[in-house]
Amino acid sequence: MLAGAAFALMLASTPALASDNSSSSDQQKAAPQYPNATRKEPKLDLTDAKEQKALNDGLQAAESNDKDKAAQLLQPIIDNSKSKYAQAMALQGLARVDALNQNLPGGIDKLQKALANGTLPNDAYFTLEFELAKFYLLNQQYQQAIDQVEKWRSEGKSDSADSYGLEGEAYYRLQKYPESIAALQKAQSMTKTPNPGWNQLLILAYNDSGQKDKAAALAKQTASASPTDPTSFHNALSLDIQTQNFADAIKLLEQTHSEGKIPFDENDYITMAKLYMNDAQSDSNQDPSTDTNKAVQVLQEGITKGIVKPSAANYMLMGDANMIGQNYSDAAAAYQKAVPSSSDGEPAYKAGVAYVMANQYTEAKAMLQQAISKGVKHTGKAYMALAQANIGLKDKAGAADAVLEAEKDPETAAQAKKWLKDANIGN
Repeated sequence: MLAGAAFALMLASTPALASDNSSSSDQQKAAPQYPNATRKEPKLDLTDAKEQKALNDGLQAAESNDKDKAAQLLQPIIDNSKSKYAQAMALQGLARVDALNQNLPGGIDKLQKALANGTLPNDAYFTLEFELAKFYLLNQQYQQAIDQVEKWRSEGKSDSADSYGLEGEAYYRLQKYPESIAALQKAQSMTKTPNPGWNQLLILAYNDSGQKDKAAALAKQTASASPTDPTSFHNALSLDIQTQNFADAIKLLEQTHSEGKIPFDENDYITMAKLYMNDAQSDSNQDPSTDTNKAVQVLQEGITKGIVKPSAANYMLMGDANMIGQNYSDAAAAYQKAVPSSSDGEPAYKAGVAYVMANQYTEAKAMLQQAISKGVKHTGKAYMALAQANIGLKDKAGAADAVLEAEKDPETAAQAKKWLKDANIGN
């Protein structure tokens, strides 16, 4: 599966407050961030220097995620201040604390109240509007996030790459892939340093909309440009596999493995082994052991490094690889390692079959008897394999008894009847 590509959204910086000795002329010198806004700029109503200090200290505490100090300083301002501006800014500060503590609904409520307050300067007001859109996105209110961004653009007469990136993610979550693709492409076109997450989302949007060729091309381009990014690597790998470009997938895994820039996890080792096994079975003209040996080596390396768990499933996979490569004794040895931790007799059954193929009949008989005793999915097949082991041991009576048991299983009944008839046993 493609790696998820959620944005690591950062809350907007707290708007700067005028200090006690700042004059109105000083404030006017700063270029406004929203010079063309349709909203009329209200006048500040905060005149109490002591309250302003408490507000500044409370906002700093909120930015540092000092929840208790922020609440201690800002909640009284919200409850008691005569300054609506101070109340709005205090609401924003506590909204930040809510967000950092995963209380997004509480943060949304406070930002809505701060915006409805009506006394924030335009720079602070529109910064909070965009911040509210981020809160909506993080709270999975995707349409509200889109509506809020469009409101921010319309009223603030402003635009930014980040706003289209946010819309691109919201549209993607709503499964509106054409809109998501358009927004993400717009975001990338507006900056020389696009957010890497936009590319990841664009890959997902292409893939989920059925444009897998575009997704694969972009994934490869992204992985090449970000050789140390695990997400880019896994997206490119996943798309190669989805589009059945197995040769490219193996090449990507081998290159990444040899360079060592992205540490392999257990799934990477297992995927690599399975791709080698698939390759071994796909070309009848080549010696399958070439690829299956690579599969076994990859799994063994992962186990030795402690990355691949020495589990029944992984030892079974190693056994399967050896069986495809016709290394029957090695296959049996791998299957046997799976026996102790397995809840059923499947590993023992596979080990028994591998031993039969290796002409090691004594070991085969022991494994197959253990498998039948522990329980297998295909009981009749296990008895037929046991019959082969007994024949190898020249135990005709034991072989006949095993085939008589296999006759009871509908899956192997016809095969068993034929064997018994050919051996002139029974009717």
